[in-house]
Amino acid sequence: MSSTREGEVEMFVAGLVLDPASNAPIVILKASDGDTCLPIWIGLAEATAIASALKKVEVSRPMTHDLLRDIVEQLGGRVVKVAVTALRESTFLASIEVLVGEALRLIDARPSDAIALAVRTNAPIYVAAEVLSHAQVTLVTVNQQSGSHEVEFRPVDGTDEEGQTRNFATIEKEKWAEILSEMDPDDFKYKM
Repeated sequence: MSSTREGEVEMFVAGLVLDPASNAPIVILKASDGDTCLPIWIGLAEATAIASALKKVEVSRPMTHDLLRDIVEQLGGRVVKVAVTALRESTFLASIEVLVGEALRLIDARPSDAIALAVRTNAPIYVAAEVLSHAQVTLVTVNQQSGSHEVEFRPVDGTDEEGQTRNFATIEKEKWAEILSEMDPDDFKYKM
């Protein structure tokens, strides 16, 4: 994993999926240079906001995160970056850095709101290395030799009987339900 800022790893939104057990949306952040992922359980409204921005859906009236982007821009600001900064008492914390003139403002935010704003402003998304050390997962394949597409997440510090690394980009959408059926928000120390 490469850190592009000290103590932080740049990540991007690799996808949105539903947890089949709870029907809660999960945003999957992925490191730019590897299979390290960070699943964050989010609310339906935020998932819709992230998905609509990723798919560049045009709406007749601005959604909340569009409004936030417009306010920042019309006040002369620019979103420099968003970051998932900490994991405290099973809750992820995030911040939004906004540059207004020469003043850098740090704004406390929920990760889902920060990510929804980042995808609208093309701002980079970072995750603190400390957060990843406690909550990251990796992708592994059950049977890479046979060409099977059976894929699962596993905590980085956990053990896996098969243990082979797999390219994140090759996961088929239909496999997400299987992957998520084995996941539990408690596994990643996160609560909504």
